[in-house]
Amino acid sequence: MQRASVHNGRMRHAILGSGGVGGVLGASLAKVGEAVTMVVRASGLAEFPGELQLESPLVGNFSAPVEKLALVPSTDVLWIAVKATQLESALSSVPGAAQIGAVVPLQNGIDHVARLRERFGDDRVIAATIAGEMERIAPGRMVHPSPFLMLNVASSGRELLGDVAEKLDTLHWSCRFVDDEATLLWIKLVFLGPFALATSAAGVPIGGVLNDAHWRQQLENCVREFCAVGMAEGAQINVDKVLAAFSIVPKEMRSSMQKDVDRGNPPELEAIGGPVVRGGERHGIPVPVTRGLMEAVQARTQEERKTSLNRRKEINAIDERISEPPDRTMNRRRKRI
Repeated sequence: MQRASVHNGRMRHAILGSGGVGGVLGASLAKVGEAVTMVVRASGLAEFPGELQLESPLVGNFSAPVEKLALVPSTDVLWIAVKATQLESALSSVPGAAQIGAVVPLQNGIDHVARLRERFGDDRVIAATIAGEMERIAPGRMVHPSPFLMLNVASSGRELLGDVAEKLDTLHWSCRFVDDEATLLWIKLVFLGPFALATSAAGVPIGGVLNDAHWRQQLENCVREFCAVGMAEGAQINVDKVLAAFSIVPKEMRSSMQKDVDRGNPPELEAIGGPVVRGGERHGIPVPVTRGLMEAVQARTQEERKTSLNRRKEINAIDERISEPPDRTMNRRRKRI
């Protein structure tokens, strides 16, 4: 499939992943007049609505109509918005016969870009990152509480996505094209990685990390380790600017990793911390704080899973008691007497 020209106006967008990131992006694209198809798991397709609802102090509160399918259709742009832990299983939703103009992945981390280029070809995959707090609270219903939405795209995508970026800018997105791909990917990771690891290990929003001397030191040292590895990998990074950026983040903001840990879901440890650990080994850069935070997050995840499992057992026991026929309940009481 030939890539659509920016002068063709309305393009076809398929979004693989209907969570917070995919939902906010899909709603925004549909709002500005783009044709959007949400690719949803077959098991959830029937209950998924025909329109997306978005609540955001930045872009507004609105609903926008979308199509929904269980498999990726032929499309001008395929946005991949699933979590890194779900990428491989999600790719099974892309039929071999689907004609796809370009693939734009929005996963956290670094390594997914190479993986997707193996699948779709070097020229078809356009590296990109997205930043902002986005969450799905029900099928098709998204909230975006943070005061920013940033979409950074490799300059190789300017011809295809320039018009789309301008449309999103009208909704107060901040879109820009970045010439250096290593810088594009690492500039997000050096902020997101320490943010995610510190908030998840401490179990508090970023404000709680910054207000605690121990956790703040852990955060800052982790930032320095991430930046050292990123620069060794060829990215252009200003460590002081990264550290200063934490002063303007809403203090109540939580990372998606922290939310996953709190729910007992697998965190994106490999995608977020893995590139720094492996890069540190390649370049001889020690990253002890990063390793320690990753271990702490893993420990918290296991604790939350146990708590969640025990809670489900308690709920199931209560449900069984409630659903018991009255005569069985009375018999149990007589035996106790």
